[in-house]
Amino acid sequence: MTAQDYQALWQAVDARKDRLTALSDQVWETPEVCYTEVRSAAAHKAELLHHGFRVTQGVAGIETALIAEAGQGGPVIAFLGEYDALPGLSQQAGLCQHHPVEPGGNGHGCGHNLLGSGAMLAAVALKAYLAEHGLPGRVRYYGCPAEEGGAAKTFMVRDGAFADVDIAISWHPYSFWEVAPALSLANTRADFFFTGRTAHAAASPHLGRSALDAVELMSVGVNYMREHMPSDARVHYALLDAGGIAPNVVQARAHVRYSIRAMDLQGMLDLVERVHKIAQGAALMTETSVRMQIISAVSNTLGNRPLEEALHAVMTDLGPPPFDAGDRAYAEGIRATLSEKDIASVYQAIGMPQRDVPLADFLVPLDTPRKPLIGSTDVGDVSWVVPTVQVHAPTVAIGTPFHTWQVVAQGKAPAAHKAMVHAAKAMAATGLAAIRDPALIVAAKAALAAHTARTPYVCPVGPDVQPPLDMSR
Repeated sequence: MTAQDYQALWQAVDARKDRLTALSDQVWETPEVCYTEVRSAAAHKAELLHHGFRVTQGVAGIETALIAEAGQGGPVIAFLGEYDALPGLSQQAGLCQHHPVEPGGNGHGCGHNLLGSGAMLAAVALKAYLAEHGLPGRVRYYGCPAEEGGAAKTFMVRDGAFADVDIAISWHPYSFWEVAPALSLANTRADFFFTGRTAHAAASPHLGRSALDAVELMSVGVNYMREHMPSDARVHYALLDAGGIAPNVVQARAHVRYSIRAMDLQGMLDLVERVHKIAQGAALMTETSVRMQIISAVSNTLGNRPLEEALHAVMTDLGPPPFDAGDRAYAEGIRATLSEKDIASVYQAIGMPQRDVPLADFLVPLDTPRKPLIGSTDVGDVSWVVPTVQVHAPTVAIGTPFHTWQVVAQGKAPAAHKAMVHAAKAMAATGLAAIRDPALIVAAKAALAAHTARTPYVCPVGPDVQPPLDMSR
C-alpha cells in the first residue's frame, strides 16, 4: 500500500467520525448488560442502514446479534464490534470521583460503547473507499452482544456465522497503543444446582439436608484444588441463590455459578471436570443432589503473526493518537484516583519501563518481554476459525483498571473519542492491506491452518447448549 492509499482511507474515517462518535455516546447513555442490548443493537442497526449496509439480525438465535455486509466479490473482511455493559458500574461522565448516575445501575466499564462504534467506523470507511476506487471486496460488521460472560461469538461461530470470512479485525480500549497480544484464558461459566430437603432447623434438623451446606463444602473443595492446579488457571464463583432468608429453615435449594479458566481449551475442559467432581462429592457428603449446567464458554485466543506484523506496520505509520493538553489534564485527574500499583502493573504487562505520562504517546514494540494481565474473551473462538488480529488503543489514563467506575467516567471523554478514531484507522488500513495484497490473506490462513492441524478446534459449548439469553434477568 502507498502513503496515498493510507491518506485517502484515513480521510474516509475522518469524514464519518462525528456520526460514529455520537453512536458511541448514545450507547454509553443506555448501558445494557449481557443479552439485553436491545437499544444498543437497534442503534447499531440504524447506523449501518444509514451507510448502505445489508443487515441481518437475530444471528445464531440471538436477537441482539447482527451481521451487516456491503460490497461485492473479493475477500470478506470482518470487523468485530461489541456493545454490552456491566452491572453495578453506573457513573457520571467526565468526573474524577465516583458519582453514579443511578446507584446500582449499569455502566460501560470495559469501553464496549467505543469498541462497537470504532469497529463500525472502520467498516463504513473501508466500504466507502472500496466503492470510490472500484475495488472488489466484501466488508462485514459483526454486532456481537454479551461478550462479558455470555460468549455470543462462540455461539455465532458454532452456527457458522464466520464460515466464509477471510480475516477478522477488532480492537479493545486499553492504556496503550499496541497490537493486542493474543493472550486470553479459555473460560467456562457453569451453574451448579443443589437440591436437598427442607426441615425445621431447630426442632428436626436431622430430617433436613442442606443444599447451602453443599455449596459451602464445594467451595472448600475447590479452594483445596487450587493447590493442585496450574498456577495460571483461575476459578471464581458467585452465589446466585442461597436458598432463602430464614435461618430456621434448612435450605432445600442453592445455586452457585463458577467461572473456570485455563491457558488453553483442553486445560480448561479438564478443570471443569474436576470442579464437577468436587460438586458431586459435596452432594454426596450432604446427601443432596446436584445438577451442572454449562452457561457459556470461550476458547483461548490464537495469534496470527502475518496479520500482527501488518497491523504493527500500519500503527507505526499512523503514530499514537493526537492527545492535547486538555486530554492530559483530565487523565491526570483520573490518575490521582489510582494507586502506584495500578500504574506499575500495566507497564509490567507490556514489558516496558514506567514513563511519567498520563496518556500513552508511544507505540509498544511487537515483541516486548510481557508479563500480561490475562482475562477471557469470545474473540478467542473467532480466532480458531478465522485469522484474527486486534488493536489496543489508549482510551483511558495509563493504569486505569477495567471494570471500574473510572473507565465509565472516561467513556465519553475527547481522549477516548480520539483513540477510538485512531483504532478505526488502523483497522481499516489493515483490512485494505489484505485486499490490496492477497498474499497477506494466504499467509494468515496458512498460519492458522498450521496451528489447527496440530490442535483442531473443538467448540467449548456442546450442540445442546443454547445461548443463555436470560442470564442477566
